[in-house]
Amino acid sequence: MTENRIEEMADTKVLLVGLDTGADQDFEHSMEELKSLAEAAGKQVTGIITQRMGTVNTAFYIGPGKVDEAKEYAAQCGAEEVIFDDALTPSQMRNLGRELKLPVMDRTNLILDIFALRARTKEAKLQVETAKLQYILPRLVGMRENLSRQGGTGGGMGNGSMSNKGAGETKLELDRRKIEKRIAELKKELETVSRNRETMRKKRNRSRIPKVALVGYTNAGKSTIMNHMLEMYGENKEKTVLEKDMLFATLDTSVRCIRPRPDEAGGNMNQPFFLADTVGFINKLPHGLVQAFRSTLEEVRSADLIVHVVDFSDEYFKQQMAVTNETLKELGAGDIPQIVVYNKADKSNMEDIPRVKDRQIYMAASLGCGMKELTELIAKCVYADRVEAELLLPYGKGSVVSYFMENATVLGQEYRNDGVWLRVSCHRGDLEKYASAQTGS
Repeated sequence: MTENRIEEMADTKVLLVGLDTGADQDFEHSMEELKSLAEAAGKQVTGIITQRMGTVNTAFYIGPGKVDEAKEYAAQCGAEEVIFDDALTPSQMRNLGRELKLPVMDRTNLILDIFALRARTKEAKLQVETAKLQYILPRLVGMRENLSRQGGTGGGMGNGSMSNKGAGETKLELDRRKIEKRIAELKKELETVSRNRETMRKKRNRSRIPKVALVGYTNAGKSTIMNHMLEMYGENKEKTVLEKDMLFATLDTSVRCIRPRPDEAGGNMNQPFFLADTVGFINKLPHGLVQAFRSTLEEVRSADLIVHVVDFSDEYFKQQMAVTNETLKELGAGDIPQIVVYNKADKSNMEDIPRVKDRQIYMAASLGCGMKELTELIAKCVYADRVEAELLLPYGKGSVVSYFMENATVLGQEYRNDGVWLRVSCHRGDLEKYASAQTGS
């Protein structure tokens, strides 16, 4: 069965192609998502063509007859590029390019292009370039007709030669070696950036303040939640993150300290926590991107609590939740405790929101509805191991007193002859660590 649709849009014109083998129960949704991805990359979808076939054609992905139909339809709708919904093998991409006479992309390449457009920080740019080059490397053969031409090294030293191999080295080999060298350079730079991020992470770990990570499908509302929490409880309210109704609006992991006051946290304790906003996930997210962004996503792996944000208004939200949980498993974060936030509940015509049930909350972050309740739920989860205790610390242990003043909730304080008396609500581990610092110990 074929679906042909021509749509009036602007920008680079593209034809989308999908193959329904019956393995994907949500094939139509996958094609709609591909359309959204193309638009997020600044492309104009002028046509969509699909085929139902039991198996993938090893040479062309789709059947040879469908290739001819796609070529005719591309000319009819004025397409300048053809984008396929699945990852293509190097030979499939080469064969399709020859037959269609147009640039050919697959879903992986499209997502990589979007990430390249969105990358703002040095780390994100390094990560995207690494993933892009790793994608290109096995696809060098046939990408350009002149790759197989013989190319020398251009002469002696100092004239830009790439190697000491002779004139017999092919252009393909030169390109491959150049890409491999660049990947090695990028990985070294990323290691440096990763060490800096790890230093910051260790510093946060020493503070004993719990770490919470916002995760979820792209465009579910994670950044909206982050910005509302910053506005309400943030130490640096001006450090908001990019918030936009588009796929992959945010690539960088941003960590902010949230310090709700006792009355705002739903209790009588100060309950600060670090909140990390992370890159969104999507179905068929390229493995190379997950690997390249692993250092950034370490914030998820080191979290005490994951806040799984779901677009409850999307009819495919259950499938999106499954994709997110599968990606978390791949990252080694599948066993971290979760709160599930069913966001955009207002768009699903749900009444009586916000609504909290166990570790689930139905809310509408864009309206600010449910933010206080979500904060209370996070604090309740991450401070479950808090204990109350009385300490008598000698005046010579001022650093310990300062630590509890900053990292615990001080319920009472007195300056006595033999030291500073504190009644605190603190992390159980802190109490065990500093018990020996007390007067008389």
